[in-house]
Amino acid sequence: MGLIRFCLIFLALAGPASAAKLFLTTEVYPPYNLQNDDGSVAGVYIDQLRIVLEDTGTDYEVAVMPWARAIALATTKAMHCVFATARTSEREKLFKWVSPIHSDRNILVARQNADINVSSLEDARKYRVGTQRGDYTEVLLGNLGFEHVDVGADFQITLHKLNAGRIDLMPMSESTFKSQSPGTFREVITLARQQLGLACNKSVPDEVIAKLQARLDRLIADGTQQSIFDRYKLVSP
Repeated sequence: MGLIRFCLIFLALAGPASAAKLFLTTEVYPPYNLQNDDGSVAGVYIDQLRIVLEDTGTDYEVAVMPWARAIALATTKAMHCVFATARTSEREKLFKWVSPIHSDRNILVARQNADINVSSLEDARKYRVGTQRGDYTEVLLGNLGFEHVDVGADFQITLHKLNAGRIDLMPMSESTFKSQSPGTFREVITLARQQLGLACNKSVPDEVIAKLQARLDRLIADGTQQSIFDRYKLVSP
């Protein structure tokens, strides 16, 4: 058998590049991402992505880890994707995108009874602000001139610091804020508005991205995405 013929047969048996497996990483970030007792992921993001991935016949695995590691893997490892990632100008060219999974307002939050008075971002810069390593707000806070930024490993650690008074303010999505126990925190000021999506390593074939995006577009158009938002009582985009 000639070498060229052998290679053609091998490629035919191997199947198209679009059949390759995707490795999805994410963090626990209520109410968007929750982790069940068995380690599986639940929530508004994965509910959408399961439909998109399974309806397109895409093989995948999902793993939960600190956000900095999750986004680092999607940046450096072939066939890795991370969700839900804020689609910022700094990140636009780093990944291939399937979006929007959600659009939300990010706000600065303080403890309900904290003696904090903020009417502008300039006022907010005077306080200690905490966020998660690798989160887009880490870069955003720096760009906005915040100098006193405490960076934790994940959302829960930062939230604990806010509860304990170790930081004064914390960026939080509007829907996450509304999911907290009433009377615990209060909104101080809007920090940013962002679109979120599935951010994939550039090794993921274009045809895979295209079919995932097409299915997400239909999910949005037929009202399924909004019904998922409603089920989780999210703030609508």
